[in-house]
Amino acid sequence: MDNLKRVIVDFKKLTPEVLKLLVERYPGGYGDRDIFTFKNAKNETIEAVEVITEDTKYLVKISAKLEYTMENYDEDDYEDFKDDDPTAIPDINLDTDDD
Repeated sequence: MDNLKRVIVDFKKLTPEVLKLLVERYPGGYGDRDIFTFKNAKNETIEAVEVITEDTKYLVKISAKLEYTMENYDEDDYEDFKDDDPTAIPDINLDTDDD
């Protein structure tokens, strides 16, 4: 378990496989205890949640887009894409003028 490849993933590079793992691991959403906080190479504070596969430990950066996508996850939306396709998950606009 200690020899896992470690990967930090931003929403823009999220794949269907990692999204599915996130939804399975955090079915009700993630909480404060699930969040890892660290500094990146630019000394910026990053918050992320962790998912682990057989060979990789992913730290997925937290964002409003990630939360929205997890809440609205439907596996069928990704059936026409490969599991490792980062273009499968569309960028979303969370700005609304309906207020």
